[in-house]
Amino acid sequence: MTELLIVMVAAFVAIAGASVFGPRLGIAAPLVLVAVGVAASFLPVFADVHIEPELILAGVLPPLLYSSAVSMPAMNFRREFGAISGLSVILVVGSALVLGAFFALVVPGLGFAWGVALGAIVSPTDAVATSIIKKTPVSKRVVALLDGESLLNDATALVLLRTAIVATAAAFSFWGAVGTFAYSVVVAVVIGWAVGWLGLFVRKRVTEPTVNTLISFTIPFLASVPVEALQASGLVAAVVAGLVTGIRAPRDLSPQNRLSDSQNWRTVELVLEGAVFLTMGIQIREIVVGVQRDHAGVLAAVLIAAAALGLTIVVRAAYVAPLLGVLGRRRERGEQTQERLLTMQDKISTPTGRLEAIDRAKALGRPASERQFERVGRRITQMLADIDYFRRQPLGWREGTVVVWAGMRGAVTVAAAQSLPDGTPMRSMLVLIAFTVAALSLLVQGGTVGWLLKWLAPKVDAATQKEQADAERKSIFDILRTSAESVPGLPKLEGEPDAARFDAARTHRLAVITAQRAALLDARDSGTFDADLLASALTNLDATEISIELRSELTNGPDAA
Repeated sequence: MTELLIVMVAAFVAIAGASVFGPRLGIAAPLVLVAVGVAASFLPVFADVHIEPELILAGVLPPLLYSSAVSMPAMNFRREFGAISGLSVILVVGSALVLGAFFALVVPGLGFAWGVALGAIVSPTDAVATSIIKKTPVSKRVVALLDGESLLNDATALVLLRTAIVATAAAFSFWGAVGTFAYSVVVAVVIGWAVGWLGLFVRKRVTEPTVNTLISFTIPFLASVPVEALQASGLVAAVVAGLVTGIRAPRDLSPQNRLSDSQNWRTVELVLEGAVFLTMGIQIREIVVGVQRDHAGVLAAVLIAAAALGLTIVVRAAYVAPLLGVLGRRRERGEQTQERLLTMQDKISTPTGRLEAIDRAKALGRPASERQFERVGRRITQMLADIDYFRRQPLGWREGTVVVWAGMRGAVTVAAAQSLPDGTPMRSMLVLIAFTVAALSLLVQGGTVGWLLKWLAPKVDAATQKEQADAERKSIFDILRTSAESVPGLPKLEGEPDAARFDAARTHRLAVITAQRAALLDARDSGTFDADLLASALTNLDATEISIELRSELTNGPDAA
């Protein structure tokens, strides 16, 4: 027990130290932790350590993916969903097949099915590994693409891995594989969505922030465990539950509860991410020893892993290049329809124009109500905001290069490799190849992505950027002012006790904040403003509300709020 406590304390110190000193040394914290793990593996206490892959796949990844999904701007995810889906499904499948042929060719006696299984293991990018890119000045669209891809591609990889393993013992069925994948995703989406809504329903009625946050820790497991029991993707279920929570939490949960959530989940993320990379480093030595014991050839495995990593980058580049062309053409089509959408928006935004549109719809035999036109108006606003978003943040060759290079491997690759069954041909060598691909990806790609971004960074017109940001801030302030004016004024309470006037002022100010928050969230759902600026404005409202509640407690006692 004492040894376990010492190891835990040492791990916490290592994680904190890597997070603080790694960036100061110009080295990503995950790389520092992998190195610390490798060094620690030579200590006697870690001589026989073995980390169960299920602990990573079922115990660590669901909360990490859930937390990433909660904090991801939902509007950016929706806008990039087409590209994210392609990266998460088509690219993973294509990479696994190409790598499967490569592994079958260079590893004697492996066979194509086992080659595809190993290809599925090393194909998906990792949410924990790609967190490195968030600490660099990169386009928000690049971050959205990498985030969304790493949240969803695990399901494709793991389903493909299971299918390939089954194919080694039975005939492969393409449509069977497609059906398995569709079932895995549909079940995960349905249950993840239900758990996300149910979690908010319960947490909305729990006012104690610490208890509320404790309940939030159960949500990713409540989503993933039953889905895995149904042979579907528990990771996708955790992601869907996180997306639902991220979208609805500002409307359903109090600022105190959301602040507690944010602070505690950041700590959980830091610990779990650090633990993943530490255990990755600790296990490398044991795997190398196992390969030597089986006479499989460590050098051969490392060379194959280096070639496989290069091949994944080439395949990724071959996919991303035409993807950029498709996204560019979509942006051009959007710009071509912008004028027509603006005309429609102007028409239905006026009472006269809306009545004319309703009469025209009736004449055509398609009667429409005011409510339907309101939905159409919101959709047009959203489409115009999307067009403006794509116009202001185009994806060129620089951004495409970053998308290719920043797609790193990590925890999923490590855990999935160890889940290979014991009867796998040359299992120890395949596991070492997967580990080496992940380690080289972190070292080569993660260690150079900062330099790459500096080299590729285009010249930025600071004045233009400031002007755009100031214009958006002014528009946000206008929304805040307009929504505040919609709240009835503070009643006059002359001659009333100070406590009554204070309570009236407090109630009025909270009503104003509620109206302002609702207006900002409507703007968020329309996508008309930058996600970070809106998040900052919402945070300021939360801070103001928390401050008012605290002053109320100080003035009237703890039961007044």
